[in-house]
Amino acid sequence: MSVVKSTLSDADRTTVGHALQGALVDLVDLSLVAKQVHWNVIGPRFRSVHLQLDDVVASARLHADTVAERASAIGVPPDGRASTVAKTSGINEVQDGWIKDGDVVRAMVSALGAVVGRMRERIIATADPDPVSQDIIIGLTADLEKHHWMFQAEAHH
Repeated sequence: MSVVKSTLSDADRTTVGHALQGALVDLVDLSLVAKQVHWNVIGPRFRSVHLQLDDVVASARLHADTVAERASAIGVPPDGRASTVAKTSGINEVQDGWIKDGDVVRAMVSALGAVVGRMRERIIATADPDPVSQDIIIGLTADLEKHHWMFQAEAHH
């Protein structure tokens, strides 16, 4: 059942819907991972890393909402349920318990790098079928790359 009708062809809507759904899952999981390590970070760089993680969480949540609403706008119901995120995320699970600041930084470099790589694939996949969705993904990728850069710089502290 498609409640919302899109101007995209069925094939294009399927391609773009897949890209947006993947982006949504990555962003939801990124926000969860960043919040998890935010709560558990320890070490001499606690404060700076703790605050930097909040920036990632805010960014990921904002972009997740934009991506989900774009999916809805083209007639694809977004799925951000915990079970869907757990089954389909491409981000490695972070350790439980306290985590040293350097390990947090390395985990975030890895998670952000993985998400950026998949976002760049989605930029290519959406170029022809829907430049509007592509533009959204380009914008959020630039933001994620900024966070990736900052954590890489932090890793060489």
